Amino acid sequence: MTNKKKNQAPKEESWGKFFRDVLVMFLVFVSIYYVVFSFFLANEVVSGPSMQPTFEDGDRLIAVRRFTPKRNDVVIIKAPNQPGVMYIKRLIGLPGDTVQSKNDVLYINGKKVAQPYLNNKYQKADHLAGVTYTNNFKVKLKKTQYWVMGDHRDVSNDSRRFGPVSRSSILSKVVFRYWPVTQISSNFY
Repeated sequence: MTNKKKNQAPKEESWGKFFRDVLVMFLVFVSIYYVVFSFFLANEVVSGPSMQPTFEDGDRLIAVRRFTPKRNDVVIIKAPNQPGVMYIKRLIGLPGDTVQSKNDVLYINGKKVAQPYLNNKYQKADHLAGVTYTNNFKVKLKKTQYWVMGDHRDVSNDSRRFGPVSRSSILSKVVFRYWPVTQISSNFY
């Protein structure tokens, strides 16, 4: 009788066990997704024209929450003048910098800085009309302040209007655009 039991085919898995295993795998996947997008990454959607033409309204982005801010990073910040709202801007000035714009030339600590992301139709239209694309200003940042501006300088609500921002206001750094599919990119200047 024992030889007969050894030669029997193994029992097939029950449907209940199969669905339980699928449910467990699904819950593990959802938990990992939740942890990753709560603490490490952010899924963002661009709203408005302030970063044109780098980003258009409706672009979908992935941003990292933990990073060391560097000049020219595209960042998501808490809007200092609108509670509960977030802005997408380019990080221009770092703590302690002197930031100046004069006749559409950007100077950081007295040195001319290239802005290739501004070579666009909006800047050209302003120059043809005889006006500057970026208004003239000069500011000295404190050791705890950052200066942010949008790439579409004519319409951007940025540090030129609301002043410098603190590190705690900078929520994440954009690292990847995944929508629209024809504009997939990780290089934003």
